[in-house]
Amino acid sequence: MNPILVIDDSAMMRKIILRLLAQAGVALSSVLEAVDGADALALLPDCTPALILCDINMPNISGLELLARIRNEQLALNVPIVMITTENSEAQVRQAIALGARGYIRKPFTVEDIKSTIVPLLDPTEN
Repeated sequence: MNPILVIDDSAMMRKIILRLLAQAGVALSSVLEAVDGADALALLPDCTPALILCDINMPNISGLELLARIRNEQLALNVPIVMITTENSEAQVRQAIALGARGYIRKPFTVEDIKSTIVPLLDPTEN
């Protein structure tokens, strides 16, 4: 299976995300982590993840900027991208969807949020 790419500037949040993915039954045989959009852009030319989980608010290149770059540079084609945010801004969520995100989850999130939003993107038969 292709790796899951988790992009968040907080190492603790990346660990929480990975723990909740495992608790939701997501196979984590291969995981890549990036601390911001610039770090993720350096990884993407050499790999095609099964899924990208990306925080919106990060230094250097934000999640929204990363989505725009992924689309403009045609990276990770057909890879589902789910945004992770603390924002209550509906405008940012709409912008993320317009830029190609397949969904979003708000912090703090639960195993049930992972199961309902992320698992169907990895296994369409789970719908």
